Amino acid sequence: MIALYECIKQAFIAMTSNPLRSLLTTLGIVIGIATVIAITSIIEGLNIAFAEELASIGSNVLYVQKWKWADQEWYRARKYKDMGWREYYAVEKASAGLADYISPIFRNIQSVKFREKKAESVLISGVNEQYKDIRATYPASGRFLSHHEVEGARPVCVLGSDVAEALFGSQNPLNHKVLIGDKHFKVVGVLEKKGQFFDMNLDTVVLIPIGAFERAYGARNQSMTIGLYVGDPEKIPKLENNIRSAMRRVRKVPFGKEDDFAVNRVDVLKQLYDKLTGGLYAAMFGVGAVSLLVGGIGIMNIMLVSVTERTREIGVRKALGAANRLILVQFLTEAIVLAALGGAIGVGFGFLIAEVVDKISPVPAAVRPWAVVLGLGFASVVGVIFGLFPARTAAKKNPIDALRYE
Repeated sequence: MIALYECIKQAFIAMTSNPLRSLLTTLGIVIGIATVIAITSIIEGLNIAFAEELASIGSNVLYVQKWKWADQEWYRARKYKDMGWREYYAVEKASAGLADYISPIFRNIQSVKFREKKAESVLISGVNEQYKDIRATYPASGRFLSHHEVEGARPVCVLGSDVAEALFGSQNPLNHKVLIGDKHFKVVGVLEKKGQFFDMNLDTVVLIPIGAFERAYGARNQSMTIGLYVGDPEKIPKLENNIRSAMRRVRKVPFGKEDDFAVNRVDVLKQLYDKLTGGLYAAMFGVGAVSLLVGGIGIMNIMLVSVTERTREIGVRKALGAANRLILVQFLTEAIVLAALGGAIGVGFGFLIAEVVDKISPVPAAVRPWAVVLGLGFASVVGVIFGLFPARTAAKKNPIDALRYE
């Protein structure tokens, strides 16, 4: 323990004797570790933001639709038959005892007016009363659509927070009538603020009973989406199989032919995202590895110079009884300390870059402790690998030749 302390002490003395050379030697490691920390922090920040956005469209939720999410051949779905009530009733029957909530969904884009104020390009969704539990979309004021309003196709609506603000400002919108397209609807509630999902504003929406939607805008030339919420994730595989069997039967898909519909889950988007971030991680480690290799070569080079400069010192220490192992440990420790110092500086720069990115750009960044440990660990390993050869060179020197060295 005392010998190790002395080795570390000597390493710091050697570094401080020529600080500029030591700093320049570690520059490659600083760049490599800073790159790893900064990019990892940005990716982790994006992971958090992406997870929050996925939560906004519902976890443990299945969407039975005409098209498949993230399908590179999405254009094939254009020739598929639209989905409607026939499919809904089949899915409802197939999901009995497995899904907790189910809702048909029709969508359209309309303008919404209240007196002289107008909100353009608002997403109008025809749903039932269970939709709120599927999408975790609850009213901040007022209430949601009731079962009787859905059954009776009543002209009532629930406004998204941005629509309510655009039309009513600070005024209470409840019980007022708004004009959606050319039909009047009574406001019964205002939804909690949901924010963005990628480039889609989840607060620029209006929810109305699905029967009222069909009366006002028709369901022809539209494909229904069926949303289902499953409280127990273990039931999802069985539910998916049931839905596929029911859908293939009701849509008369021949045996051996591919589905002309899709059962979409949030996991599909997560898998697509993981592929993207996997590529970013690979690029990050590639850049970091090259920088660490350059830094490691720099450390090996400077340590060989140091061994040459301190040849006489090595001879004196050996003459006084220092074992080869102690000489090796001393120079190897110097290489590790030099690399670790570069790693620590790199971590600091990585933190700074992540903080700047988080503050001045829309891209979030979150530094993880494991990234710091990984960065310092990589730096130390570089010190061991590239410091071993100079340390062995120093340890193998003949003490007599070393004492004669000028």
